[in-house]
Amino acid sequence: MKKRVAFYTLGCKLNFSETSTIARSFENKGYDRVDFTDRADMYVINTCSVTENADKRFKTLVRQAQKTNPEAFVAAIGCYAQLKPQDLADIHGVDLVLGASEKFKILDYINDLSKNDFGVVHSCEIDEVDFYVGSYAVGDRTRAFLKVQDGCDYKCTYCTIPLARGISRSDTLVNVLKNAKEISEQGIKEIVLTGVNIGDYGKGEFGNKKHEHTFFDLVKALDSVEGVHRFRISSIEPNLLKNETIDFVAGSNTFVPHFHIPLQSGSDELLKQMKRRYLTDLYVDRIKRIRKVMPHACIGVDVIVGFPGETDKHFLETYNFLNELDISYLHVFTYSERDGTPAASMSQVVPKNVRSKRSKMLRGLSVKKRRSFYESQLGKNRAVLFESENKEGYIHGFTDNYVKVKTPWNPELVNTLHKVTLSEIYEDGLVQINFVQNEVWA
Repeated sequence: MKKRVAFYTLGCKLNFSETSTIARSFENKGYDRVDFTDRADMYVINTCSVTENADKRFKTLVRQAQKTNPEAFVAAIGCYAQLKPQDLADIHGVDLVLGASEKFKILDYINDLSKNDFGVVHSCEIDEVDFYVGSYAVGDRTRAFLKVQDGCDYKCTYCTIPLARGISRSDTLVNVLKNAKEISEQGIKEIVLTGVNIGDYGKGEFGNKKHEHTFFDLVKALDSVEGVHRFRISSIEPNLLKNETIDFVAGSNTFVPHFHIPLQSGSDELLKQMKRRYLTDLYVDRIKRIRKVMPHACIGVDVIVGFPGETDKHFLETYNFLNELDISYLHVFTYSERDGTPAASMSQVVPKNVRSKRSKMLRGLSVKKRRSFYESQLGKNRAVLFESENKEGYIHGFTDNYVKVKTPWNPELVNTLHKVTLSEIYEDGLVQINFVQNEVWA
């Protein structure tokens, strides 16, 4: 009988793309991939180090796997496995822990899948992680996450990612285009570009710091890939989002009017403490530029609350800054101390109950911003890509500018693009649509 392997991914879209690539390598070796809740011979957990909850979730997943099959081989890979390999190896039931350079060679580290008496660690120093492995994830048959860049040369004081993933490095332009073509040939309509710091694309393309291509070069090249209806840019740093890219997206046939731009704080004083590479003036300039050439664009923002030294005054600066900014939604992160980061040893620690209160306030602001953006789009015609799941009798989809819609379930709509009119907002916050007759893309 074929061996059965199951995967679980914690964290970001980049982790999902890497899990998918690793899973395909198992399938190519004759393994059957099954759901993580099914009985498997091996469970692989791709870990995250960004939040405290992701660390706790790992232990829960190990217990779940052991309960489903006590004899199953359990492997940990990913960012937390690089940062704290021995901590993971010491957890009961874990057999193998692979660091950043070893995870793509996981098949080389397993034999007969017999359980070990203790967790075995294979992890190198992060300074040695200087090669690039391309990957992509095919999710619900409607969109794929395409990794174009890995690692980060920034030294933000709260962040462990450079410690977990190493220096900034990029896929070759030729390989990105090849992967995009492979994805399009599977009938997938939308590709989301992902990486740790995708605006830094080009750096490390040839295994060193030579820099022939830029992110703008990448966007222009991908725009001509046949068969892809949509490209969506995931999170990009404001200082790396250039006017030329914004203007190109405004006139592109395939790049959608949706940007996700990390801010982290509306206080210049805290941005300096965080060692971000911009101040609020530059951030405002980016938003204004997008609104000038794409008034209908969706703009998402990352923000951190409770960073050490964040006073009530600092927080109100952030709240008022975001309230006045013409943005569409927020991703709010409550600061959590990460070992090995400068911020973890900073004084003026913000109490956790204060962090929680501030987070709640910004999440409330996000709801208002999203509602306002959705209302601004009512009566407009947009193209919607429908997803594959029946959710309580409805099928969901997203417009090009990231308005989430729903309509009564119809399996024929799955993975199709339709021109619709956004008509009104349901009680659950999603948007009702009317189909524009005879407007459909294959």
